[in-house]
Amino acid sequence: MGEGMLSFFGVVKKRFNGSNNDDDNRETVKCPRCQSLVFLQKYEELHRVCPNCNYHGRLSTPERIEITFDEGSFRELDSDMISKNPIDFPDYSEKQQELRKSTGLNDAVVTGTATIRGIEVVAGIMDSRYMMGSMGSVVGEKITRAFEYATENKLPVILFTASGGARMQEGIVSLMQMAKTSGAVKLHSDSGGLYITVLTDPTTGGVTASFASLGDVIIAEPKVLIGFAGRRVIESTIRQRLPEDFQLAEFMQEHGFVDMIADRKKMRSTLYHLLKIHGYGED
Repeated sequence: MGEGMLSFFGVVKKRFNGSNNDDDNRETVKCPRCQSLVFLQKYEELHRVCPNCNYHGRLSTPERIEITFDEGSFRELDSDMISKNPIDFPDYSEKQQELRKSTGLNDAVVTGTATIRGIEVVAGIMDSRYMMGSMGSVVGEKITRAFEYATENKLPVILFTASGGARMQEGIVSLMQMAKTSGAVKLHSDSGGLYITVLTDPTTGGVTASFASLGDVIIAEPKVLIGFAGRRVIESTIRQRLPEDFQLAEFMQEHGFVDMIADRKKMRSTLYHLLKIHGYGED
């Protein structure tokens, strides 16, 4: 077969597969939910939302702040707080140093004040890049202090949760944060303050069992994982097959755990309207 014929079949094959020279060098990512391949550039343009199934992927703290709050309005609280090694867990201190360097964070949550269309709030953003957003002593203390600041200054609280649960490297100290943060939420509620939680992928374990599930309004992003124990643990315990959509945001809304599901592109306006409904921003 001549070179001309080989070239012809090459062109036909490329057209049949729907590819062209411009696309050949474009990076792709696989959606964790629908498993479809998405061009990375498109995925990033949509703020990490799958265009096929609307799964909302994970954002870093700076990315979340940028798309949610008024430009330049975020002011961090307790920025210098870092974890110790309360139970002398092997290599824990070294792991912390590596993560602080690679992520630019001091721990798995960043708290501060910010504005949404001019309305001041206290905000917390958990980041799964830092030990899967696990809750240790610093995470619990920063969230507690954020609620105390909000209570004192009569401000609403908005928390974006993303966590694998309690941090095993801190043992019982980590578990104690569940009670401490829940107590701070209760005091804020008793003072008449509004608390909105936004559950992002994933929100599980002790975080779900404490402050993440205590919001006056609980919002979830589409298709994100929400739960306490893992699917396999539950199935082996109850010896039953769980539904395919078990622990996804839509399942949790259907069964009353989540109040509403909001797309990332509408999150800012959704939060603003909730704040207005509850009387914030009124002069």
